Amino acid sequence: MRFTKILTTSASAIALTAVAAGGVAAQEVTSVDEIVVTAQKREQSLQDVPIVVTSLSEQVLEDAGVRDIKDMQILTPGLTVTSTTSETITTARIRGVGTVGDNPGLESSVGVVIDGVYRPRNGVGFGDLGEMSRIEVLKGPQGTLFGKNTSAGVINIITEAPSFQPGFEGELTGGDYGAWGVAGSVTGPLSENIAGRLYVASRQRDGFYDVDTGDGPRTLTEDQTQDFWTARGQLLILPSDLASIRLIADYSRREEFCCVSSQIRVGPTFGFINALANGQGQAAPVTGSGFGPAPGYDFVPFSRTAYSNRDTGQNIEDYGFSAEVNADIEAWNATVTSVTAYRSWESDNGMDIDFTGADLLYRNQDGNFGFGIDTISQELRLAGATANFDWLIGGFYANEDLSRDDSYFLGSDYNAYQSLLFTATVPAALGGPNPGRIQCFTDPTGFNPLCAAGLAPPNAFAPTHIVGQGVDDHYSQSSETFAIFTNNTWRVTDAFELTLGLRWTNDEKDLLVQQDNINGNGSACLGALANQGSASPTPTSALGALCLPWSNPFYDNRSVTESFSEDAFSGTFKAAYRLNDSVMFYGSYARGYKGAGYNLDRVQTGVTPDASLFFPAETVDSWELGFKSTLFNRSLLFNATLFDQTFEDFQLNTFLGTAFVVESIPEVNSTGVDMDMLWFTPVDGLTLNGGLTYAETTYGDFTAADLVNPARFGPLSLLPGNQMSFAPEWSVTGGMTYERSLGAGLMGRFNLSAKYTSEFNTGSDLLPAKMQEAMTMVNGRIGIGSEDERWMLELWGQNLTDEEYYQVVFNAPLQGTAFNSIPYDPATDTQTYNAFLGAPRTWGVTLRVRY
Repeated sequence: MRFTKILTTSASAIALTAVAAGGVAAQEVTSVDEIVVTAQKREQSLQDVPIVVTSLSEQVLEDAGVRDIKDMQILTPGLTVTSTTSETITTARIRGVGTVGDNPGLESSVGVVIDGVYRPRNGVGFGDLGEMSRIEVLKGPQGTLFGKNTSAGVINIITEAPSFQPGFEGELTGGDYGAWGVAGSVTGPLSENIAGRLYVASRQRDGFYDVDTGDGPRTLTEDQTQDFWTARGQLLILPSDLASIRLIADYSRREEFCCVSSQIRVGPTFGFINALANGQGQAAPVTGSGFGPAPGYDFVPFSRTAYSNRDTGQNIEDYGFSAEVNADIEAWNATVTSVTAYRSWESDNGMDIDFTGADLLYRNQDGNFGFGIDTISQELRLAGATANFDWLIGGFYANEDLSRDDSYFLGSDYNAYQSLLFTATVPAALGGPNPGRIQCFTDPTGFNPLCAAGLAPPNAFAPTHIVGQGVDDHYSQSSETFAIFTNNTWRVTDAFELTLGLRWTNDEKDLLVQQDNINGNGSACLGALANQGSASPTPTSALGALCLPWSNPFYDNRSVTESFSEDAFSGTFKAAYRLNDSVMFYGSYARGYKGAGYNLDRVQTGVTPDASLFFPAETVDSWELGFKSTLFNRSLLFNATLFDQTFEDFQLNTFLGTAFVVESIPEVNSTGVDMDMLWFTPVDGLTLNGGLTYAETTYGDFTAADLVNPARFGPLSLLPGNQMSFAPEWSVTGGMTYERSLGAGLMGRFNLSAKYTSEFNTGSDLLPAKMQEAMTMVNGRIGIGSEDERWMLELWGQNLTDEEYYQVVFNAPLQGTAFNSIPYDPATDTQTYNAFLGAPRTWGVTLRVRY
């Protein structure tokens, strides 16, 4: 019976280890046939599944140093994972398609599923995933079986289950940047029918950035630290030969500092920042004949020095419970599966919004900036088989409560900085830029250009921006999702099979927003608006700067209530033909769907807040044609797939310099090829692997009239017809593992993993300054241990060549303007650009023990 098999296969994590299309597992595995995946919610050989799947085993993940979904990029062609203002803001992209996570109202294009439980945002996967049996990366829309928010793919994580064979595993790690970590697990029988497993881990590390604290009050001179612990307990209950129950409870907490950024190009506002900060407020500009306005502002040298006068603390709490019940129905040759889960995730952050040493804008870590998600979900499936037919029907329900709090603080330098910006063109003969002239522009009795030019004193009664907290916003969104689905395979002949899948989803969301200006915030904007009726109105540029979302009086005591309900169909049709035991050809069509939602931020057009925060659903139509081959006596895997995907109403989350806003792009197309190779070579203990993704992922042609809000076309004007951001054309992985006996009961193990990525743009607006050059990442590991694998001592390195690269480049707030003209003209670009950097080279030593 099936649960006799559970008892047998859960006995040893080492014996269970499967091989990935991208790596090798324990030395017992020597055949491609032993690679098992659950991409269609049933156990199948990888080579029998007509889907592009990269499966990564426990040993492969260990060899490459994978702890979270960001680490696994090096093993997966076509996968890109980035983080921005905190580790909560983590975004996974497949074939160049993903969802920027800075707006929590925006759900993911790449779904993350852990032990059958959908996680609502990618950021929840950024943590110690614990003992992993394997990770499966499914490329292309997977909406039939995995739900609505998987329009680009799924990262399916399967952790180790409890075993009825007693065992203990421990790990102790030390490395540079003051890194240390300890982890341990114990498993075994608690009774004749109950087995348990407990995993605990704690990891710490110093920061990757040196921080110049400028005006303070920040005192910490490092950033991007690591400090977290996690615990995961499980029970496997076998009440009979026909049933199993797996209970899981986990808890993780992170208390870290993240994330500052470094300047990569500094524009003309440097002089004002430097004048207001205590010492140098940001990297010094490099002037010359290069990029930017005459005399030119070139890119500054790559540096891990950041400037931040405010703290960037982040506290993240993540916990949940799940129960998976399986029961065989012998009369139907079927199994019923129930997965019930509750998840809670909450973040509390601080942020230096201007990323300089001057005291301009910030958010305190006081509980008023962060977001939380509570989710209850239930999935029920019934799957069975006959001689020629595999069938599955199921239902899914989820209830999600999301809350976001936002708070802005205006620093002591904010008024002076705006005064300097407004008077930047005042000639030196008239005194030049002046930090005390903001009241010339906010005087409700009328704007006096002589005052702005320094020829007349400002009105002392004219309002200025408040110093301190000015914004206190609260967003609450409740969502209900219900779906029914089916997936069925008909083996027409021994060689030919057809698969049909269909899913109907009903999605409902309710939004409640309360936006408030406090402490008199907004009076400066009101004064400037009053000038619009005077003979000499406030210049438009100054009016826009005075009425930015965090200082706009029209948000004061503003409430927004919205709701919607929509139905959608997704599904797939696949045909597979097995030419012989070694080669299978397949073709497929899939329809994917990602739900509509709301912008959880202050969004305005001009100075008027948008009446609705709604953005529509995203859909995708995907076609694939490929083959899977198993050659050389089942020792070589070689798979290739052509794909073409067309997204409609693509949900682009873009930073407008003042807020994150989702705009629906009419069309995005992704066309290319995926390849995977794995070879158990004739050389004993040597395994080679590789993968390739080539993808032309481009925006369709569109104009301002095609957007939901035509006024947003300016910052998006570089998009039509061009390659998407974070979408390299070429992504190539390769690696080798060599294991051999050294005698005297010892074994040696060597692993090298590498990934080449062609150039790609890291900004949603595709500004040229945001390009990341082509790069190659290399990880390596050398180990020596006992042949019975009771212990292993490993020396490892990540990013061995110390590749310097950007995760995300963005426009530094209030520091210049990129789009001074439409179309974009680099000669008028005065923008300062900052970047969140990738991790540097790190190295360390790990001791593992197993009993």
